[in-house]
Amino acid sequence: MTRDRVLTGERLPTDDEGFVQTLRPQKLDDFIGQTSLVERLKVSLDAAKMRGEPMPHVLFHGPPGLGKTTLAQIVAGEMGANLVMSSGPALVRTADLMGFLTNLQPNDVFFIDEIHRLPPSVEEYIYPAMEDYRIDFVVDKGAFAKTINLQLSRFTLVGATTRSGLLSNAMRERFGLTHHLDFYPVEEIEQIIERSVGIHGLEAEPAAIREIAGCSRGTPRAANRLLNWVRDYAMTKGDGRVTKDTALKALQMQGVDPEGLEEFDRKFLETIIKYYGGGPVGIEAIAATLNEEVDNLVDIVEPFLLKIGFLVRTNRGRSVTEAAFKHLGVKPPKRSKDNGQKDLFSGSA
Repeated sequence: MTRDRVLTGERLPTDDEGFVQTLRPQKLDDFIGQTSLVERLKVSLDAAKMRGEPMPHVLFHGPPGLGKTTLAQIVAGEMGANLVMSSGPALVRTADLMGFLTNLQPNDVFFIDEIHRLPPSVEEYIYPAMEDYRIDFVVDKGAFAKTINLQLSRFTLVGATTRSGLLSNAMRERFGLTHHLDFYPVEEIEQIIERSVGIHGLEAEPAAIREIAGCSRGTPRAANRLLNWVRDYAMTKGDGRVTKDTALKALQMQGVDPEGLEEFDRKFLETIIKYYGGGPVGIEAIAATLNEEVDNLVDIVEPFLLKIGFLVRTNRGRSVTEAAFKHLGVKPPKRSKDNGQKDLFSGSA
């Protein structure tokens, strides 16, 4: 699930934060996948360094776990600048944002995760900072009120969002560069796992790496999380070597099937099938049935199911596909061709 960040600019730790943090590439040349994006980003970085200027503001958008935060760290590292981190939900007041902006040093990178969740008042406040590197704030009230203009250091704002459609046009147009991250093919996920195996000095069979990669949902974060679990399983249930058999048993215990679906993914699909005949059904109804937040379903569960063709979105709601029925071993319900609607011109009553 998405985690908010506190106002110190530090990320809240996760259970395997130390393991994942050491696996993040520090240089653009070490970043695996997203080839076209990396090439465009390298051009922008090289040009900015040649001019001796900060990079243009950058927006990364795409499903969670694909490397948006990692790329922000790489941008800061390549520019030889500090990285200051926050998130949209954490910047509740304009004073919160002003505290970050006024402490930025020249060429610093200010990273805002889930930037689409910035409150409108804070979003509007950041516009002059992005365009003119200044902020205006009002002191006192009424007849004694006055506006003070404060010049900021030239910085690079890096925004990340899983739902770019929720960004206002005014915010989107102020980014000089916009990059979309897509799911990784299995071959690139295998390379990422091989790199992680090498960093931690693990002994892993190629067949085991392929099994983990195939269950990783095309997402590096999921790949490293599953590798971490398989490693722990191999240490406690075996001799520490990551074999194909060990990987299969570990993934089975974790509830991950060969398509990468986890328990909640299957529960999501089964809910649509059991209670709504396979769909179509609105996402609000599904969320209510599952007692889950709509945003979590839209941001975390649905993207992968849509990608592998187990779910479709229509103007009438979500529907489970035949491929999903087959995967779950459930017989699809019979649906009438006319969806129960009469032909108004057929003459039938």
